[in-house]
Amino acid sequence: MLEQRYRWKNKQLRMHVSVLEGKTSPTILLKNALYLNQTFRQWMRANIWIYEDRIVYVGDNMPSYIEDCEIIDCTNEIIVPGYIEPHAHPFQLYNPLTLAAYASQFGTTTLINDNMALILHLEKREAFSLLRDLRSIPTSMYWWGRFDSQTELMNEEEIFSHSNVKAWLEHDAVLQGGELTGWPKLLDGDDMMLHWIQEAKRMRKQIEGHFPGASEKTLAKMMLLGADSDHEAMTGEEVYSRLMQGYMVSLRYSSIRPDLPEILDDMKRLGIEAYDRLMFNTDGSSSTFYEQGIIDQMIRIAIEKGVPVIDAYNMATVNIARYYKIEHLHGAIATGRIANINFLSSIENPTPVSVLAKGKWVKRDGVKVEGMYGEINWNEYGFKPMEMDWQLSLDDLQFSMPFGIKMENSVIMKPYSISIDASADQLPEESDECYFMLVDRHGKWRINTLLKGFATNLSALASSYSNTGDIILIGKNRHDIINAFNRMKELGGGIVMMEDAQIVCEVPLNLSGIMSSIPIEKLIEQEKTLLKELKERGYKFSDPIYSLAFFSATHLPYIRITQQGMYDVMNKSVLFPSIMR
Repeated sequence: MLEQRYRWKNKQLRMHVSVLEGKTSPTILLKNALYLNQTFRQWMRANIWIYEDRIVYVGDNMPSYIEDCEIIDCTNEIIVPGYIEPHAHPFQLYNPLTLAAYASQFGTTTLINDNMALILHLEKREAFSLLRDLRSIPTSMYWWGRFDSQTELMNEEEIFSHSNVKAWLEHDAVLQGGELTGWPKLLDGDDMMLHWIQEAKRMRKQIEGHFPGASEKTLAKMMLLGADSDHEAMTGEEVYSRLMQGYMVSLRYSSIRPDLPEILDDMKRLGIEAYDRLMFNTDGSSSTFYEQGIIDQMIRIAIEKGVPVIDAYNMATVNIARYYKIEHLHGAIATGRIANINFLSSIENPTPVSVLAKGKWVKRDGVKVEGMYGEINWNEYGFKPMEMDWQLSLDDLQFSMPFGIKMENSVIMKPYSISIDASADQLPEESDECYFMLVDRHGKWRINTLLKGFATNLSALASSYSNTGDIILIGKNRHDIINAFNRMKELGGGIVMMEDAQIVCEVPLNLSGIMSSIPIEKLIEQEKTLLKELKERGYKFSDPIYSLAFFSATHLPYIRITQQGMYDVMNKSVLFPSIMR
C-alpha cells in the first residue's frame, strides 16, 4: 500500500537529489526555455532538468554531469504545464485508457474522472485493481467518489452502501466526493449523504456540486452543507452568484452545452476580472466534440474572448491543482512537479506541437508517439463482451400505457398523452412517435411506452449503452426492433440501427456493452455515421449519445424511465412500475 500512497519511494527521492549534486545525470534537459512561471505571473527563461517522471530543477544553472541525457535547445520553444481536465466522464462510449491517450495529443495530461461506471458495473476489488494499473500510463489519473446513481436503481442501497462509498472516499486516487446530482435528497434531510460529505471534508477532499438553475439561497445552503465547487453555471450571472457564495466555479464547454463563449461575454459585461477561482471542464463530451481539442480548445476560446493569457492558462492548470490540493505535483513547471509539459508554437496557440507526460514523449513535433499507452486486458477487471442468455419476443413489445415521454431537447423530457394506436406492428411514418423500451440487461423486467420527438422515420435502434447499462429499444417497427436487439447481442453489446431487417449502422461496445476498446479517432467516425443516419430519420438534437445516457437520469426534469419504472422527477415518485418478464 505504501507504494501507492507515496508518489515516489525514498530511494527515488534520494536519486532526485543526487541529480542536483551532480552525481546522477538528468534524463532530459530543456535548455533556455521560455516557460510560464505562475508564481511571478510572467513568461521567464530557464533551464529545466527532468529525471524520469519528475522536474528536479528549474533555474539558471546547468547540470554538471550529463550522460545519456536528451538535451533540447528550447530557445525557440514556448513551454506551459500539462493541462488538467477536472470533470471527465471517461465512459461516453470511449474508455479511460483511450480517452487518456487521445487527450494527451491535445496537451491534457491529467484527468480527474467520474467513477460511476466502475461503481455500477464492477466489484470494488476489480475497480481498485483498474485504478492501480492505470497509474502506469503516461497520463495522471485521479477519480471522484459518487454518493448516488442519479437514477432509481433496484439495488441502490447495496451499490451505494456506506462501506462502498467510504472505501472509495478513502482511496488515495480519489480527490473528491460527488458530483452531487442527488442534492435535493440532501436538502430534504438525507443524513447519510451529509455524513459522507463530512467524511470527505475530514479527509481534506473536495465536494463537487451539480446545481443547475440553483437560487442564491440554495447555493448558500449547499455551501453550508459542504459543497466546494459547481460546474453548472450557464450565464455570467450564475458565475457571479457562485463566486459570491465562495464556490470554485468550473466553466463548462461541452457537447450538450457549448456556451463558453457566451458565458465569457457575460462575465466581461459584469466586470468579472478575477480568475483565480475559475477552472475549465468539458463535462464528458461525446467523442465527436473532441475533434477540435479538449482543454486546449477552452484556453483558445478564453484568449479570443479577451481573458488575460496567463489567466487562461492558469484556469487549465494551476488553479485546478491548487483547488484539489495537488499543486505539489501538478499545474506548474517548477521543481518537484511531475514532468507534464506542453511545447507550443506560440503563446496564443494552446494546442501543443510536443507533449511530455510523466517525462515521456507522447507527442513529438506534431506527431503522435505510438505505443505509449499500450493495451489493457479489460476482461481481468470484469469489462468483457455482454453475454445475454435470454430472448426478446413480440409478446414483450406491448404498448398500452396512457402517456409517453416527449423530448424537449437532447436531455429534457416531459410526459404527454398518447393519442395514436400503439397496438400495430408499425407506427405511422407521419408521426414523430416511436416505440420506447427500457429492458433489464439480464432480462428480468421491462418498461414500455412511446417516445415523441426522438425521430420520425426510425425503424429500429437498440442500445446497450445507457446510464445503468440496461437495454434501450427505440423505433417504429416491432420486428426490426427485435432484429436490432438480436444484432446487438451478437456484437456483445453496442448501438445498432436496423431498417427492413438490414443493418444501417452500428457502434460495437465490446466492454460490457457500455464502452468501446478502439481508439477515439476510429470511434469518432462510427459516432459520426450514427448521428448522420439518425438525422436523416428525424433526430433534430445535437447529441444522441447523451440522449441515450440521460433517459434514466433523474437529476434532470421532468419524467424519466428507470429500473423502478416511469419516474416523476419533480414529485419523486414512480408513476408506473416496471413489469417483470
